Amino acid sequence: MNKLQKALKTNALFSGISGIILILLNHQIALVFGTTNYTVFWVIGLLLIYFSITIWYEIKKQRRFAVLWIIIQDYSWVLGSLILIVFNPFEITQIGNFIIAIVALIVLFMGINQMNGLKEIK
Repeated sequence: MNKLQKALKTNALFSGISGIILILLNHQIALVFGTTNYTVFWVIGLLLIYFSITIWYEIKKQRRFAVLWIIIQDYSWVLGSLILIVFNPFEITQIGNFIIAIVALIVLFMGINQMNGLKEIK
């Protein structure tokens, strides 16, 4: 398994597990984030599971454009997280913002690793 495949596998596992957690614990997570809108958490969870499936597909294929699209989505997640933290339009709790920041850092790290792995693929 090359560096790109390892980076993609890490992203797929993290995204899939995160999606499952958001779906199964959506009510509890909503409380931690200070909202009664728990629907958003299971919707994001479903999207993360779908994202995870698309990443699993690319672990074997390693199509340059498709992997780049995954990386762009990761960086978009990080940017969106930063916007949520800075402007806090949904009045997310402090612990909620801390969780968003931690996840964003993990996603940023995965995006960087995938980019480095992509550079090694010809």
